[in-house]
Amino acid sequence: MTQFRAALVQMRSARTVEPNIAAAEALIREAAASGAVYVQTPENTNILEPDSEALFAALTSEAEDPALRRLRALAGELGIWLHIGSLAIKETKDKAANRAFLIAPDGSIATRYDKIHLFDVDLANGERFRESDRVRPGAQAVTYALPFGVLGFSICYDMRFPHLYRALAQSGGAEILTAPAAFTKTTGEAHWHVLLRARAIENGAWMLAAAQGGTHETGRQTFGHSIIIDPWGRVVAEAGIDPGIVVADIDLAEVGRVRGRIPSLRHDRAFEQPAASALRGAAE
Repeated sequence: MTQFRAALVQMRSARTVEPNIAAAEALIREAAASGAVYVQTPENTNILEPDSEALFAALTSEAEDPALRRLRALAGELGIWLHIGSLAIKETKDKAANRAFLIAPDGSIATRYDKIHLFDVDLANGERFRESDRVRPGAQAVTYALPFGVLGFSICYDMRFPHLYRALAQSGGAEILTAPAAFTKTTGEAHWHVLLRARAIENGAWMLAAAQGGTHETGRQTFGHSIIIDPWGRVVAEAGIDPGIVVADIDLAEVGRVRGRIPSLRHDRAFEQPAASALRGAAE
């Protein structure tokens, strides 16, 4: 099987867990009803809370997490591959994991991925983010062989690090790249489309990115525009900023066609890094 229907769930996660679980469940059911056998939710599916004390008061371990428990049961009920874009999972009293889960159609956890690159950024509009203050980074790139193709995992800020996707495609064999996100409105307007299209084009792979969208109860604005991009870099389906779903039929034969036309994955060559003296000379 090389063709399947995929759906992306766009959310506007709140500061408490229960409403987010209910919102995700309703949209996942809608996605499954559309015929999707793979459904992806965005980063921060279970909670989007800026206050650290309130966040850690709400978080639990993976074994006790109510969102994971409910969504595992839902995937089993619907018989779908459910990719939870990420949940905030308590690791210690002051550190969490930003963790994606792939849930199999029987409700079991097929694999996990912890976000590697953390968003520590000061934006020109005054927004300041220090994800590393609260999140312990992952250290392992992850792929998983679905019945219809190999899935490569990333989360949000990871998309600015193209070598991760190269490794997913070359070493991991990924044909479908994923980047569930809670992208800021400011950076999304500037970079969302170009980054995701570039990652698809560079690797001749499908790109699926579910997003948070709109103005959250804290006043934070996320970009939305959940998007499905084919291996040639064409946008196949895209949302606006409101919660909802995006659905598209994925043909993995397109991966082979594109990689046959431009076989860049076979053309990488080792090279020496520039010397420090050369860098100084260029600066001078």
